[in-house]
Amino acid sequence: MSLPRSFWAVAARWLTFASAVAILFSIAASQILLGLALAALFLSGEKMRLPGIRLPLALFMLGTVVSWLANGQFSVGFPQIKKFYVFGELLVVFSLLRDISWIRGLFVLWGGFGAITASLGVLQFAAKVREAHRLGQTFYDYYVARRITGFTNHWNTYSAEQMFALIMLSAFVLFAPGGRRRWWLSATAAALMALALCLAETRGVWIATAAAGLYLLWSWKRRLMWAVPVLAFSAFLISPAAIREREVSMVRPGKNDSNGFRWVAWRTGIRLIEEHPLLGLGPDVVKLRFRDSVPADIPRPLPDGFYGHLHNIYLQYAADRGIPTMLMMVWLLAQALVDFSRGLRTLPRAPANRRFLLHGAVAVILATMVEGVVEYNLGDSEVLTMFLVVLACGYLALEPGLAIDSGASSACSNP
Repeated sequence: MSLPRSFWAVAARWLTFASAVAILFSIAASQILLGLALAALFLSGEKMRLPGIRLPLALFMLGTVVSWLANGQFSVGFPQIKKFYVFGELLVVFSLLRDISWIRGLFVLWGGFGAITASLGVLQFAAKVREAHRLGQTFYDYYVARRITGFTNHWNTYSAEQMFALIMLSAFVLFAPGGRRRWWLSATAAALMALALCLAETRGVWIATAAAGLYLLWSWKRRLMWAVPVLAFSAFLISPAAIREREVSMVRPGKNDSNGFRWVAWRTGIRLIEEHPLLGLGPDVVKLRFRDSVPADIPRPLPDGFYGHLHNIYLQYAADRGIPTMLMMVWLLAQALVDFSRGLRTLPRAPANRRFLLHGAVAVILATMVEGVVEYNLGDSEVLTMFLVVLACGYLALEPGLAIDSGASSACSNP
């Protein structure tokens, strides 16, 4: 006896919700749940829907496939073809989470679970302080290559996850109806995530979080903008020595900082783009050709660092897949910004679920684009998953027939 379609529809929603939340703890669990959600969506008979960025997304994916086929490095590039699976998160969230209680509950849980993973990061930091002391090493020199990772396998991934969760929790508190109820819980979670972001010492995420925060503050109460430089200077003065040294390294790097190898990566990426402007080298082929393509005027040996990608999403996509395909991703990002900004202009300034979702989505896109200058962030499946969840919810806020600002009647909608 086959199960009714209504069963599969309910199952698909819960599996989608679980996949979007589980990403903070396990990429494997999130992707398994995504696969089950896609299967349940198909069996439910629910309409499969994609938001207004489907054209640039389709052209980006097409350009990736064409580059992969044209360059012949099939085994090397296949992981990027498999990564199309992650874009299924956009499909299931936009198709299924069409009730504000689900959406509010999702981002509240991001805040709560983000605080849990932040607490783990703080414990990891304390352990690393003890280990550096035990080894008799300067903490900064020891820590810069062994930073906190939470449940992830790299500090960049961990920092970006914390950043997205913090941005969406901040947007919820500032712009959602009832967002400031139990404000002390939100404040505690935000403080833990902010602390974890500081301790992770990922400078690109610091800058991206600042850009998103400035946007949210400007949109909420722009008269408070005068306090930003005062608070920033005060935070610098009271920062521990290791944090302050990392802040200074943005403009005056030490021997263990990554400024030098990023410059090498960008110079080499520009050279590869000049040599292969239309179709690129093929997905992920940059890592094979990098060492042989470093400009001759760059001194050897190269600075220590990871040369498996170009540490810049724009250069990476252009070198991998060609300038036209890179521009499709830029089109996608810019189109979402335009759509969400236009949607915000039609809304009153009173708290509303649409306002919190649209402001949060704009802030996340800005943060992604800013951090993307110094990191290949959307190449990370965890980061890409969270980014797609936010995009889908932002476009749900633009749906004219969706009662997204209706009264909160469930536990999820009034956390």
